[in-house]
Amino acid sequence: MVEPQRPAERPRAMGPGSFGDLPMGTDALSVRRRIEGMEKLLENSFTIPGVNYRVGLDSIAGLVPVVGDLVTAAMGMWLVWEAKNLGMPKWKLIRMTGNVAVDTAIGAIPVVGDAVDFFFRSNTRNLKIVKRHLDKHHPATRTIEG
Repeated sequence: MVEPQRPAERPRAMGPGSFGDLPMGTDALSVRRRIEGMEKLLENSFTIPGVNYRVGLDSIAGLVPVVGDLVTAAMGMWLVWEAKNLGMPKWKLIRMTGNVAVDTAIGAIPVVGDAVDFFFRSNTRNLKIVKRHLDKHHPATRTIEG
């Protein structure tokens, strides 16, 4: 007797709470989770062994001259675009764009820029701006951090 085929389950490359679980909606909570996921990818993805310091794709890609900085700048500007879609005021968007611009400009300086990339975390700064806005204007999106 031939058994009926079951629909194949979608393979999950990542576990729960990882980048694979990001929502695609346009509501404030979905946007918040996507921004938090991108910030984690860019600033806190990996731990440097021995010193226990967290770095992300921004610091690592910044080691590749020009291209790395441009790619991470584009990813940082995606955060600004998401913030714009939330209806954030222009002055906050300008401030966020300035953070990305400073990070990109300093990161473009050979050697010095790579060192500064480890400490000037424009995406973390931008996440804080978005979180403050969401906590004030969309309090239901607040999450308990710990």
